Amino acid sequence: MDQTTPQSQSAIVIIGSGLAGYTVIREIRKLDKTIPITLITREPGYFYSKPMLSTALAGKKEAAQLISTPADGMATQLELTILADCDVKAINTEAQTILTSKGEVPYGKLVLALGADQIRLPLQGSAANEVITVNDLEDYARFRKLISGKKKVAILGAGLIGCEFANDLALGGYEVEVIDLAPQPLGRLLPADAALELQDKLSSAGVRWYLSTTVKSIDRVGEMMQVTLENGDAISCDVFLSAVGLKPRIELAKASNIKTDIGIQVNRELATNINHIYALGDCAEVEGLVLPYVMPIMQAARALAPTLIGQTTTLTYPAMPVMVKTPALATVVSPPAKGAEGQWTTNPIDGGLEARFESPDGKLLGFALMGAATAQRAALTKELPAILS
Repeated sequence: MDQTTPQSQSAIVIIGSGLAGYTVIREIRKLDKTIPITLITREPGYFYSKPMLSTALAGKKEAAQLISTPADGMATQLELTILADCDVKAINTEAQTILTSKGEVPYGKLVLALGADQIRLPLQGSAANEVITVNDLEDYARFRKLISGKKKVAILGAGLIGCEFANDLALGGYEVEVIDLAPQPLGRLLPADAALELQDKLSSAGVRWYLSTTVKSIDRVGEMMQVTLENGDAISCDVFLSAVGLKPRIELAKASNIKTDIGIQVNRELATNINHIYALGDCAEVEGLVLPYVMPIMQAARALAPTLIGQTTTLTYPAMPVMVKTPALATVVSPPAKGAEGQWTTNPIDGGLEARFESPDGKLLGFALMGAATAQRAALTKELPAILS
């Protein structure tokens, strides 16, 4: 392809076919139907809802049923070129070209929507290499195959994904054991009283907890895996799922001299330090914030799309509560900003629980709503300060 053609100079190239990549393309197409767009992805290029991975089992959904639109449908619907099953090897920021396993691709503007990887802890034991993570549809398909006909699943991590998988597996009839170094589930999101409420409800659903400890070793003993914990307890399981958190994919950016810290550093226009290169989604860090949730991705896509076609727009983040997908106890949480001064107060209500994080002068800075209290979500969200104004 001639790198100097007007088309290549104006072309937008997006790397990554997750929610961030496809949402920004949808937003561009609302504004401009003709600008050339190319999507490069190492996945097959279909569109599916990643948040459904941790809730699909109880809904009896196989991996293939989670695909809402195949790649050719996305290409037609959004009028773009998709390079699927394609690895990006390097970015030449001077020539504005991307070296891929399918050849060189020029770009006018480049968007990194690379997502994040599941963190893998360095575990010991003969079965350490059998530990699995679920981070995409192919992972989920492998997971479903592994647990088919089995009974016991152990989960390392009592955060958002760990709790959602625990609830889903319990509803699917599995014996579930959850291990976490923290003394409570959802340690980064919930105050202790609210966490205990969720723990009790998930226990009633059949989840067993091993908290304030972690895994010492995982060994294969016949048909089962033996998990030895640091506190001396031992549990056995058929399948061991690690869900200890996400780390933004920053390696490609680093190799291209794009500034990174926790994630790929961008300004409020979602621009990196390299001209014509932007980032959004789970891989991006905006003013120290990495927010791997649906609502921040939607906000970022709506801001970035006009910027990419020449209408520079600044990203704002309103208060964006997170819904925890645990049917055992409906939970919505909007944690206070890191370092916020104040304290939690918890009020049990009929059929639920309301926890408020308030500043010393009584301003609402965060909340956790459970059960019947989730009805207050909209009203309380209006009281919260913006995350980025």
